[in-house]
Amino acid sequence: MKKLTPVLALALSALLMSSCLGGKYMAHYALTPKVHGVDDIERTRHKADSLLPGSTQWYDNLKAQGIMKDTFVVGYNNYRVHAVYAPAAKPEEAKGTAIIVHGYGDNHLVFLYLGRMYREQLNYNILMPDLQFHGYSEGDSIHMGWLDRYDILNWINVAYSVFPNDFMLLHGVSMGAATVMFTSGEPLPDYVRCFIEDCGYNSVRGEFTKNLKDMGPIPLDLLNSASIVTHREFGWYFSEADCSKALARCTKPMLFIHGDADDFVPFSDLQKNYDAKTHGYKEMWVAPGAVHANAYAKYPEEYTRRVENFLKTVHNMIEDGSIYD
Repeated sequence: MKKLTPVLALALSALLMSSCLGGKYMAHYALTPKVHGVDDIERTRHKADSLLPGSTQWYDNLKAQGIMKDTFVVGYNNYRVHAVYAPAAKPEEAKGTAIIVHGYGDNHLVFLYLGRMYREQLNYNILMPDLQFHGYSEGDSIHMGWLDRYDILNWINVAYSVFPNDFMLLHGVSMGAATVMFTSGEPLPDYVRCFIEDCGYNSVRGEFTKNLKDMGPIPLDLLNSASIVTHREFGWYFSEADCSKALARCTKPMLFIHGDADDFVPFSDLQKNYDAKTHGYKEMWVAPGAVHANAYAKYPEEYTRRVENFLKTVHNMIEDGSIYD
């Protein structure tokens, strides 16, 4: 190999330094936003009501009556994590328990529309966690669902200790959907019966690549640098967080939902995720004209019906034993 000239060596050093600094900036920009957690609660209360009017009043009323309760447990990496939970509207006739997982930058409040749907219309117990670095949970960064799966595994045990029935489901939207898909590939108790993912990305690397391209001519090498920074500071590489790998291990039923007008998480990710699940029962619903995380807001009645019918199918499969086929 020829020796590097001083000018070339300096240029390469500057490029390397630029890549490292750019990767560090990108990792922290994406994973440690300045406004988050408790400081962001008021915005998310407004967002909850914009998605379904009256959501926060419903929530506050349940809290005032002592029906909706808060709980904190020690989660992954010893951070204190938070969730709220409530019994079904008719507890003695509860059909199961739904764990509802929120999206990037939000918290349990934003997805009160799902809490209301499950509790009031479908008669399920509910547990709604705040992922790390969100809501009332501690954390050093956003984990994009990947490390969050460890906390969800913990919440599964907590939910069962509060509502000890034999039917539990996980339902997530956007990053919450990715969290659910990542969790679906883990060894799970028999009482976890099925999953619903709504507009989840297929992989963190793919989603970040798409976001970078949307921003303009930014070197994609930044992803490699940002991934290295993320591993060094937060404990995981972007390439690890691949829903296809988790879904290939999933054997329990799953409903896949995505709006065909979604330009944030590509609509094409729906088919990638659906195809990656090669074992067990699955359904797909495309919400026409729905943008990202908008399927319920655009089609509340159909969304509820699709979820209810899917859950009825799973209940029937359990009763006739075909869920194990």
